[in-house]
Amino acid sequence: MENETKLTAGDAELTLQPENGCRIASLKVGGTELLRQGDKFGAFIMVPWCGRTENGVFRNGGVTHQLPVDAPPHAIHGTGRHTAWREAEPATATTAAFQYELKDPWPYPGLVTQRVELAPHSVKLTLGVETAGDSFPAQAGWHPWWLRNLGRGGQDVELTFSAAWQEERGDNHLPNGNRIDPRPGPWDDCFGMPEGVDVALTWPGEMRVRVTSASEWAVIYTEQPEAVCVEPQSGPPNGLNTLPRLVTPIDPLEISTTWSWQTIG
Repeated sequence: MENETKLTAGDAELTLQPENGCRIASLKVGGTELLRQGDKFGAFIMVPWCGRTENGVFRNGGVTHQLPVDAPPHAIHGTGRHTAWREAEPATATTAAFQYELKDPWPYPGLVTQRVELAPHSVKLTLGVETAGDSFPAQAGWHPWWLRNLGRGGQDVELTFSAAWQEERGDNHLPNGNRIDPRPGPWDDCFGMPEGVDVALTWPGEMRVRVTSASEWAVIYTEQPEAVCVEPQSGPPNGLNTLPRLVTPIDPLEISTTWSWQTIG
């Protein structure tokens, strides 16, 4: 793809595609690709909402808004992944920052910025959401597709994490308001981690990646054979309605996550 931005630190290489939702298209360590490849994969940004919003409808005070229903009957994963982002500041060998303006079909003007800081053994990602006018509820997070198998003859990835609860899903695929003890996978589920997201992905004898965030919410998705997803986010699915976090002129939304890695074996 044209206009890719490549960062390198040590033997880590990260490729951003600002015109394709500012997604991380590739993350290689020692030449080994860690992310599922393809225009819809890599690691994309969820903003200004994460996961499904029920029937594409959310309320801000007494005003009801309808979002495009792109995962019938719901709206899913925000508008940022469908948008071309522009450079927010000049990139260096290890850092980059991009942004885009919130506009239709999102009903409130604002600005979203992603900053990427690559180091030899980690990458830190930061998302900020600012309003350009009225306050509005918003969410932000990341949806990385980690390869289930690194393709070098090794074993499939193993996930390790400790959650205080799992959001029980209703028939509509949304949290129903009940918090339950975490259940065994496969998952397409939201977990609560009040002390911060901390999930380890281990490809035995090959690589270990740790996904951390000060946020307490993560969706974990393991229902496809090609990849698994560990999604740190600022609130649960349908959170625009159930746990709204207002972005105000004096209180923008900011979330960060760090992905660190080490080779093993």
